[in-house]
Amino acid sequence: MLFKEHTIHSALISHAEDYPHGTVVPYHSHNCAQLLHTLSGVIRVETNKGIWVIPPNRGVWIPSGIQHSLKIIGAVQVRTLFVDPLARADLPHTCAVVGISDLLKALIVEAVSIPENRPAGSREERIIELILDELRRLKNIAFHVPIPHSETLVRLCQQINLRISHPWTTADAAALLNTSERTVARQFQQELALTFGEWLRRSRLLRAFEHLASGDSILETALAIGYDSPSAFSAMFKSRVGVSPRDYLQQARVAESFAV
Repeated sequence: MLFKEHTIHSALISHAEDYPHGTVVPYHSHNCAQLLHTLSGVIRVETNKGIWVIPPNRGVWIPSGIQHSLKIIGAVQVRTLFVDPLARADLPHTCAVVGISDLLKALIVEAVSIPENRPAGSREERIIELILDELRRLKNIAFHVPIPHSETLVRLCQQINLRISHPWTTADAAALLNTSERTVARQFQQELALTFGEWLRRSRLLRAFEHLASGDSILETALAIGYDSPSAFSAMFKSRVGVSPRDYLQQARVAESFAV
């Protein structure tokens, strides 16, 4: 696995790889930072701190040394930047799903053909420097679900995720824990810095990306993640993603048709 044991010898390298649906890459880490950029399909990234889902045309930043696993949903084309963590002083220090601008996407694809050893001052070197500048402008997107640390909340979240289609409420969670709704609310704020409702909405959104990438219809996806109608699901999805599920699927198909 690239840069798992040996060190990157330049500021940045771009690497192309395609994965079939269902591929699982077990926990591992790299001796450099990574930006995984998906051209098609969806990647689920998991660490001991949380879960990140990367839909098409987004990316996830993973700092050096972070243990993580990958689950591939759909046919995934991914372009990865391996970055020397010292290449820029202000590169991100935490995992995050990020937006990928058209400029950065084009630069990443172009950089795949650039060798690790390139002449100083060359066009290739200027492309690498521009990518590094663009990495400093990455904007975080809330496609992330943190993982609690207490056994109580871990078990609760696991039970909810096993039955994500259930119309969960704070009262349901309190009943499972044999405690009060106020206590549940406090525990979520203390451990995850999220309300129970926000944690649930994020969990459902990430599952929605996975269902849609697997070929499920909008109706099937809505019902599978706990919405009683496509319109309610679409309203949530658009408020989070910025486009309706239908437009999202159309954009994903267009992106896949132009993927290289």
